[in-house]
Amino acid sequence: MTRPRILSLADLKPQDMARRLEEDYHVLRDIGGAADVEAVVTAGNVGLSAAQMERLPALRLIAVNGVGVDAVDLAEAARRGIIVTTTPDVLSLAVAEMALALALAAGRQVVQGDRFVRAGDWGRGGKLGLGTSVLERRAGILGYGRIGRRLADLLRGMGMEVSYTARRQRPDAPDSFRPDALSLARDCELLFVTAAGGAETRGLVGAEVLAALGPQGIVVNVARGPVVDAAALAEALRSGAIAGAGLDVFDDEPDVPQPLLDAPNCVLTPHIGSATVQARRAMAQLVLDNLAAHFAGKPLPTPYEA
Repeated sequence: MTRPRILSLADLKPQDMARRLEEDYHVLRDIGGAADVEAVVTAGNVGLSAAQMERLPALRLIAVNGVGVDAVDLAEAARRGIIVTTTPDVLSLAVAEMALALALAAGRQVVQGDRFVRAGDWGRGGKLGLGTSVLERRAGILGYGRIGRRLADLLRGMGMEVSYTARRQRPDAPDSFRPDALSLARDCELLFVTAAGGAETRGLVGAEVLAALGPQGIVVNVARGPVVDAAALAEALRSGAIAGAGLDVFDDEPDVPQPLLDAPNCVLTPHIGSATVQARRAMAQLVLDNLAAHFAGKPLPTPYEA
């Protein structure tokens, strides 16, 4: 039986999932020879542009290994009747866990402490300054989708007061609603950014929101880099307008602005929110399930819904 030809612009992980993709499909890596493929596997940060779609006249499915679709030209896909699938839910816990880890690292000076010990400063009698408690803070979640709600569950489980901002209030939510980012920042000391990327949320956390968060505030971004104004954040960190930040995402990955690299009160990680063996295997399985359903003419398990 001839294996269907697909184009893969992103690798599935762990390695055994990548092998399964190769076993089930004839996988092409170069778009130049893929004019006849019906399906493309991509990632949230890789996406698929209108220009790339134009080179794929037979394309019917874009299977995103992740939940981010801001790099996919959704308008062009819709115009051509191309279905987009994502891998929701299975990565929510991993990303929420990462957000909590960044908050703890920023508040309790985990990274600074590591550097302090490795540099020998502790052995020479040096003293590391006091950190700040995270669990005794009011938390605000900007973006109350699957990841935001999973994070809220974790925070509430540790006894924290949680409020949120979303496009609309959820009547059944156990957390307090705030109508916009500014009012949310005024009422919290830990601001977690889990909102979707795109034009609507670009620069949503800017200088005014950071000022409202205050000098004891910590901002954590595990969503998309552009949701937080990088220049405003760097200045807030430099001036002491906020106490610290934890960032897993950036505007132009892997390039990180030098002022953020220079900020000692900013914890940086290389977009690894979903990078656990468990989450990545579950994500890859959903990609495989969507591909199998497409080629079998069956309903797709997780089509993207705006």
